[in-house]
Amino acid sequence: MNGDGGEDRGGTAADANAAEASGPGAATGTAARLQKLFEGHRLTPTQRRIAHCMVRRAGDAPFLSSVELAELAGVSQPSVTRFAVALGFDGYPALRKHLREVAPAPAARGTGTYNEYQQAVQAEIDNLRHLAAVLADPGPVVRAGRLFAASRPLPVLGLRAATAQAAGFAYFARKVHPDVRLLDEGGTMLTDRIDAAQQAGASTLLCFALPRHPREVVDALEYARAVGLTVVTVADSAFAPVARHTDLLLPAAVGTGLAFDTACAPMLLGRVLLEAMCDALPDAQARLEEFDAKAAERGLFVE
Repeated sequence: MNGDGGEDRGGTAADANAAEASGPGAATGTAARLQKLFEGHRLTPTQRRIAHCMVRRAGDAPFLSSVELAELAGVSQPSVTRFAVALGFDGYPALRKHLREVAPAPAARGTGTYNEYQQAVQAEIDNLRHLAAVLADPGPVVRAGRLFAASRPLPVLGLRAATAQAAGFAYFARKVHPDVRLLDEGGTMLTDRIDAAQQAGASTLLCFALPRHPREVVDALEYARAVGLTVVTVADSAFAPVARHTDLLLPAAVGTGLAFDTACAPMLLGRVLLEAMCDALPDAQARLEEFDAKAAERGLFVE
């Protein structure tokens, strides 16, 4: 099924559950190796789609035929061959052989262990484990936090499926940052609002970009960089369409086992970025305490 927040996905229901064939640690390690393998290569949009599919199906990627991978990625089989060559291999068999040499074999599993709802939850747990592994290097998040703290105002962009993540970040960020501007509506006014933020002194724009990726988000990021803003993006993959228009991309995978994608990892990464921004704002704690005092005076919350 396709919908706002759901990706085009090929394959059968059995294919959609194949990620369970590997243990969580194995899938996480393979995903990290795949990301490293793809980094530094100039890939076409079709090739990025294949790369994204392989990262998403990291546990299965070393064991898929070129035809199976093409079907899952929604591309032609020759495109898979060209993709392998672009990575420096003689063909897809050589790429698969390399992946099998560096990836652990899938663990055997029984059938019917989880129902489809439990499988969706398990997939999100795997996504969170992968995010934890990525955050072993906190450097990019720390850098992003400093950029957000220094940007006055701080525009936060999120359209369609990513609106909730952007709105959640903006809601909490306003408690510690003096000027956060949520950009959650597209159309012709979007570039005007980016202009207004830049003219008011903004130096950085934060974007949440999730499947299906709206074209206007890509256009907005391209425009933001053209007017001098540093773009930090939380996206579902390092190979998402927004990557070309992003200065600092922070990947957090989405779950694809249900009719509509699930985004626990992007949401959690947003909270991590909030923490990093607070660390970079010397008056963050004082602002939080002031808010709590005023909230108590007004009886804002039920204790």
